[in-house]
Amino acid sequence: MQFEEQIKALSKISKAITSDLYLEDILRLIVTATAELLGSNICSLMLVDEKTQGLVVRATQSISEEYNKKPPLKIGEGIAGKAAKENRPITVKDVTKEKEYKHKDLAKREGLVSLLCVPMVVKGKIIGVINCYTSKPHDFNENEIEVITTIANQAAVAIENTELMVKSKVIQEELEARKRIERAKGILMRDEGLTEEQAYLKIRKYSMDNRKTMREVAEAIILAADMRHLTGAK
Repeated sequence: MQFEEQIKALSKISKAITSDLYLEDILRLIVTATAELLGSNICSLMLVDEKTQGLVVRATQSISEEYNKKPPLKIGEGIAGKAAKENRPITVKDVTKEKEYKHKDLAKREGLVSLLCVPMVVKGKIIGVINCYTSKPHDFNENEIEVITTIANQAAVAIENTELMVKSKVIQEELEARKRIERAKGILMRDEGLTEEQAYLKIRKYSMDNRKTMREVAEAIILAADMRHLTGAK
């Protein structure tokens, strides 16, 4: 692996991480660049599912449907699960002969031989692993392991930042919804002489009966009140 190729791949990944691409596109670019860098047969990125605590394939440059639909691994299960549990890179010279490897038949069909599995860590927390396979027996050297570890850490930061942005957006939307519901309650209390609780229950009932969110109902009440105000002003 040439130094220039390493820099080129790391630069490509860094640009993707700081871009406006969706997370799925960023992850796909990471595995594609990593596969090109190592001349890897298959490179995949698995993330820890918060609910099941299993490792699930989230991105791969492979066109193999069978590989892409591999069942999740538990933390500690298989090579990927072991790398995640022990928080260290693991190399396997031949996965078809490794007793801890879970999908030997699939590996034989896909021509997968050597494996480098590197954990993805952010702020001391394991969030997934990157798997790199070769089609011929290969001894991964320290330099290759270091480069893939750097890529794994960059990927982990990208995922963490995206999740924080999503959480921030959800919180912001919840606050906006509360503001609109409060304003709609005030309109009902003023125009229909309802108590605060009655106004809230009226919004909720309409929401449930018409399968709309309380925010949508509140916005309709506010819009109707604004239209009445405009009509009355003319």
